Amino acid sequence: MVLLKGFVKPEDQIGMVSMCRQLGKGPGGFYRPSLKNGAKLNLGMMSLGKNWDPTARSYGPTRPFDGAQAPTIPDAFKMIAQTANSTANEFPQINPDVCIVNYYTNSGKLGLHQDKDESESSLTKGLPFISISIGDTAEFMFGDTRDRDQATKINLESGLLSPCVIRISPEVGRKYRS
Repeated sequence: MVLLKGFVKPEDQIGMVSMCRQLGKGPGGFYRPSLKNGAKLNLGMMSLGKNWDPTARSYGPTRPFDGAQAPTIPDAFKMIAQTANSTANEFPQINPDVCIVNYYTNSGKLGLHQDKDESESSLTKGLPFISISIGDTAEFMFGDTRDRDQATKINLESGLLSPCVIRISPEVGRKYRS
């Protein structure tokens, strides 16, 4: 994992928040997702580019519960991701086609989980996912298992950008998707 502290300047963070607020109010905007067991996540979510369906654990053109299409990823977001990826100089070049925006209130959180539902092609190429933190500092945990005690913990500060790659082999990815 590469951490680029202060990578997203305060004025760019303000612009990103403004764009997300605008997109979040329109079709395909923020909603409170549910898991397979019906539990609601304690956050607002919006997908850009392609919709993420937490129940089916897959990406698609529309949201299953309302048929809304995902808004387009703003060019400014793509440019930040591509610039960060080049700056990190550890991963193949990317052209982002999916962006998930999570909005947390004071009581919002996302539990320990694994992002392992990416395409076999993405896993094989070792493509990174880009995490941009804006707002309050929050604890982020990551690791190879769902065991909180074995997870590595870091604080994500506003402006921190982290291009990370999920090192899951395609065989493991297929096992988890089945």
